[in-house]
Amino acid sequence: MTQTTPNYKKTLSLPKTAFPMRGNLAQNEPQSVKRWEKEKLYDSIQALRVDAERFIFHDGPPYANGSIHVGHLLNKVLKDIVVRTQVMSGKKCPYTPGWDCHGLPIEHMVMTNLVESGKIEKLNTLEDDARRIAIRRECKKYAQKFVKSQTVQMKSLLTLADYDDPYLTMHPKYESSVLEVFADLVETGLVYRQLKPVHWSIANETALAEAELEYYDREDPSIYVLFDAVDKDAVANAFGVSLDQTPSFLIWTTTPWTLVANMAITVSPRFEYALVRLGDRVTIIASELLEKVAGITNTTPEVLGVVKGDSLVGLNYDHVYCDRTCPIISGDHVTLEDGTGLVHTAPGHGTDDYIVGLANDLEIYCPVKADGVYDETVPAFLSGLSVWDANEVVVDKLKETNHLYFMSMYSHSYPHDWRSKTPVIFRSTEQWFVAVDGKFESGKTLRAMALDATENDISFVPAWGQNRMRGMLDSRPDWCLSRQRAWGLPIPAFVQSDGSVLLTPDTVRAIAKIFEEHGSDSWFAQPPEVLLVHWENPDGIDLSSLEKMHDIFDVWFESGTSWHAVMQARSQGYPIDLYLEGSDQHRGWFQLSMLPALATTGVSPFKTVLTHGFMVAKDGKKMSKSGGNALSVEELLKDFGADVCRWWVGSLAYDNDIKVDMSFFEIASESYRKVRNTLRFLLGNVSDATDVEISSTSIDGWALGELTKMETKVISSLHRYEFRVAQQALYDFCNDTLSSIYLATVKDRLYCDADNSDRRLQTTATMRIISETLIRLLAPFMPHTADEALRVFPYLCERYKAKRQEACTFSSSQPLHILWIQTGLMFLLFEIKH
Repeated sequence: MTQTTPNYKKTLSLPKTAFPMRGNLAQNEPQSVKRWEKEKLYDSIQALRVDAERFIFHDGPPYANGSIHVGHLLNKVLKDIVVRTQVMSGKKCPYTPGWDCHGLPIEHMVMTNLVESGKIEKLNTLEDDARRIAIRRECKKYAQKFVKSQTVQMKSLLTLADYDDPYLTMHPKYESSVLEVFADLVETGLVYRQLKPVHWSIANETALAEAELEYYDREDPSIYVLFDAVDKDAVANAFGVSLDQTPSFLIWTTTPWTLVANMAITVSPRFEYALVRLGDRVTIIASELLEKVAGITNTTPEVLGVVKGDSLVGLNYDHVYCDRTCPIISGDHVTLEDGTGLVHTAPGHGTDDYIVGLANDLEIYCPVKADGVYDETVPAFLSGLSVWDANEVVVDKLKETNHLYFMSMYSHSYPHDWRSKTPVIFRSTEQWFVAVDGKFESGKTLRAMALDATENDISFVPAWGQNRMRGMLDSRPDWCLSRQRAWGLPIPAFVQSDGSVLLTPDTVRAIAKIFEEHGSDSWFAQPPEVLLVHWENPDGIDLSSLEKMHDIFDVWFESGTSWHAVMQARSQGYPIDLYLEGSDQHRGWFQLSMLPALATTGVSPFKTVLTHGFMVAKDGKKMSKSGGNALSVEELLKDFGADVCRWWVGSLAYDNDIKVDMSFFEIASESYRKVRNTLRFLLGNVSDATDVEISSTSIDGWALGELTKMETKVISSLHRYEFRVAQQALYDFCNDTLSSIYLATVKDRLYCDADNSDRRLQTTATMRIISETLIRLLAPFMPHTADEALRVFPYLCERYKAKRQEACTFSSSQPLHILWIQTGLMFLLFEIKH
């Protein structure tokens, strides 16, 4: 008689699920994207929410140049989490992606390609407008190429947006909408054109706005220069002394190249100034800075007399190497922090200099051409030199003429062109501006309106963003709107036969219609009489006598009017609930959207501003390809999958700069694996689950109570944009509450109890509730995995097909499980742990 070993495995109820242990995300996620596109998931969700309460979200446009980087990963995933959260909360939340298509980076790349391909010679034979059109066509093709490639890359991050109908700043309809805002802005009287010093990129030969500057340390000559007084007796009388030699006025500058444009020396009427003997020279210095200045040459000063600055106003001096006499003037911008208390004043090359120059009728003299080279109005030894080469030449000249008191090299933070990374200069040119301190209809200035909105109407996440925005608004100059390039939206202004400029709200609106019909290339292709066909021309101007101007808009003005060109034009709502971008946009898109919106609508375009930090390398250094420390998003998706990358983004304290390293994604992958395995175990035990009453005095009741607390915490955290808190709560629930406690406790009954035992039925019913809730809460972070789980969850999948509206929300099939929290059964937790 033979004895056989019983097959006990057949007596066990083991987990069964089609949800695999390994996600194989890199292979499977693209299939989800294709399925969502085929099902038109985005459109379906919008249709389901057609009458729902709206959450108005607006996507700031990335630049249509190059591949996406880890900064895009952070930004786009955070936005997608917000949108999915709102949609799953039952709201309608359209997500229209956009791209910034105009501007210098694209034009620069196109011109480089034309040079390298040998096509530039043919281009240069064309007349100006034809040449501009040819460049613009190449730029448009370049931008379209990267809009297309970035769309694919952003879809691979599993972002759910209206990629079939994005907004592009180069689209004719968008361009027309920008001009509509500009026309309204012109109507306020805040737009003006003036010769004025602006930040100027020599490398790209164009004006730059504050938002286009980056600051890097740079060494420049620090020089103290002696300007001889014209009348020594006048100086002696001012100080009440007698002099036997000609005194001088001592100034300090770190831009020797600007000395040729010196038109005055500015003093403060409030400060005291000393007439001193320093070695063999008699000179004038602010009293408080005397010891500091004398100390640099180890000279003991002899004070001959002291007066207030207003006693010096009206005295004159000879320029050190130009044939002109210049005055001493007064100004409020003089400080005692550095220098001598006497400020070298070149109105053509500095903002404060310009303002004090206007007040004193000084010439706004700027002898520097667009390429950074001096023109022929300067002395012969400088003519034709670049300003940077001139520094050394000027110093040598000052030594030669005995006007250099002292020189050293000075390291300071200096503005650079954000694209070419080259130092910029202040250069006076005719530009278009928006006045931030000019009063208009409301009786307020634009600056005051923006500060008031920042203080009272806008929420900032994190809260310190308010102070950052306030500080930038406090100190910002008038907005320089114009640029001198080909690839951009033309500022539709004309020069009349008498030299005056024609630009009115009505002419701008007339051209907006032309741009909507034919695009902005029509500015270069059509004559004025065609461009102004929609203008009534009330004064009967001879349109054929007009000459088109060729400035283009600052690209920040184009993106800064997207609240109208996108949100109002598409009836998506205004003002917008949330703008979400990097912290650099306090200076950029946030501020430069708020100014035109406040000026033309009286309302801030956004209610809440959320900012995140920058991605930096593990050692805190900036990430770059050239530095060899950049991580490729494509490689990250290939190695880990989008859901893991999104799970990592959700774990971040995003309000400060974020260190990035491949090892961090490996940690996120392990965390994801634990969540996935927990979900897999749950799904393996719910196929035969039924609706039964669950005892509040059981371990199942305790688990549902913990689920409810976690669910409440996750949803409330998501709505407060505390994504890390929500992500951590989900992970802790899966890893601690479920895996370590609840699932470890109920395994025996799942495997060994009879299928129809009350205890097992209660547990499987509990696990079904937990599975459904968990899938919904994980969806904003890992949409592919949630979708994958839903499709192998028979109960939820059937409900999804039957009741799609409900399946797209956070609401589960059960009411909130407050009962299990209120019954005071937390003692179970203690017993289980011990």
